[in-house]
Amino acid sequence: MKRAQTPSQTVGPFFHYALPWPGCGDVAGGGSEPIGCRLDLVPDGHRLFAPGSGARPAGEVIELVGCVLDGAGDPTPDVLIETWQADCDGRYGAPGFQGLGRCATGEDGTFRLRLIKPGRAGGPGDSVQAPHVAVGIIGRGLLKRLVTRAYFEGDEGHDEDPVLTLVPAERRDTLMARADGAGRFRFDIVLQGQGETVFFEF
Repeated sequence: MKRAQTPSQTVGPFFHYALPWPGCGDVAGGGSEPIGCRLDLVPDGHRLFAPGSGARPAGEVIELVGCVLDGAGDPTPDVLIETWQADCDGRYGAPGFQGLGRCATGEDGTFRLRLIKPGRAGGPGDSVQAPHVAVGIIGRGLLKRLVTRAYFEGDEGHDEDPVLTLVPAERRDTLMARADGAGRFRFDIVLQGQGETVFFEF
């Protein structure tokens, strides 16, 4: 008996099991409250990850906040935001620093993560990248994970960053996190349409 092919599905609503964990939005550590982690979405017994030691790694503590917007400019809830970053010295996988953050957007489409301001990491060849945070986005209606970067407006190295220089100059502003108060940077993500954030193939 021949069977029809199973229809493909879009990503999301994402499978919450073990994705958020206590403190997963607090990469900087040292806080008493989980930041950016929607524990209300994680049933009891499903929280497989425990908070870290609470020791704060070296570097400037910052907050990365923003809103995920759809093509009509409406906020998008239930989106998983994941970040990866180097430490303040530009090292990935440094001892005591996992560099991974994760949170879900609220009903108003907003997210908030507490990070360490990254340093300049090495790039291809002998290049040096500008400070940045890699950002992954998973949500309903998306066929695959989207990947982008959040650079910090005013930082050095933008003109020589091997990734940022591949982006047309008129679109680079969609990758800039802008100062929004002391130690706070705003980075809105537009999924499509006017002002769409630049996303990268991987």
